[in-house]
Amino acid sequence: MGSDRYGQDVLSGDWRRPPRGRSIELAADPGLVVEEATTGFVGEIMRVERDLGVVELEDRRLRRKTFPLGPGFLMEGKPVVLVAPARNAPAAPTRTASGSRVAADTRAKVALPSRIYVEGRHDAELVEKVWGDDLRAEGVAVEYLGGIDDLAAIVADFAPTAERRLGVLVDHLVPGSKESRIAEQFSAHPHVLVVGHPYVDVWQAVKPERIGVREWPTIPRGTDWKRGICAAFGWPHADQADIARAWKHILSRVRTYTDLEPAFLGRVEELIDFATVG
Repeated sequence: MGSDRYGQDVLSGDWRRPPRGRSIELAADPGLVVEEATTGFVGEIMRVERDLGVVELEDRRLRRKTFPLGPGFLMEGKPVVLVAPARNAPAAPTRTASGSRVAADTRAKVALPSRIYVEGRHDAELVEKVWGDDLRAEGVAVEYLGGIDDLAAIVADFAPTAERRLGVLVDHLVPGSKESRIAEQFSAHPHVLVVGHPYVDVWQAVKPERIGVREWPTIPRGTDWKRGICAAFGWPHADQADIARAWKHILSRVRTYTDLEPAFLGRVEELIDFATVG
């Protein structure tokens, strides 16, 4: 019998596992989204265990699974062989995550007496991820309040002066809100600056496209906002540990200032400028 001039029937055998010869090697870099052909599991590459020869994927519901490196994966529908990324040292960055040019001397300065306060831990972690290098270069410390109901007492205890300024970033600072009434108390204080963004929670400062959606869901009044968001996305939300994992997932999608909404970016930059004047 001669060779089959029309080639192999594409429906014969396991069509989801293409012949090895057609696959190309692909470095399993974190952030890539691939499909494990046998199970159909689609997820983002989170990490590679070189010693074990495995790759860990996380799907859109935050479920993680580990698979052996090698053939049997699809990238945009094309067969690939996942290999461990090269160990080459990355080139030194020329800009920070905030877009600022990296200074020649990157050693952290002694902290200035001025401070920036944010409402909660998630706010502080987001500011650190994008502006951390800039803040260390300027010597500005960021602390979180856990809410602004006691802001008047906090300001009185801090005792701001021209050399010891206090900047405060507030969530959901919109006309008529409780936050706006508290912020108004300090509008005339020369050494205190209270600014805010319009989002219910700092999670919304991350562009929704970064987590694979067109917009953040609207959560009914009276429903805990973070749990409501997790429920809308189909993520676990039974306890605080689930909420923490959801935030870790969202934060992992933020790499530079371009992943954040302008209404949040501008306020943080304003506070940094205010705290470093002098």
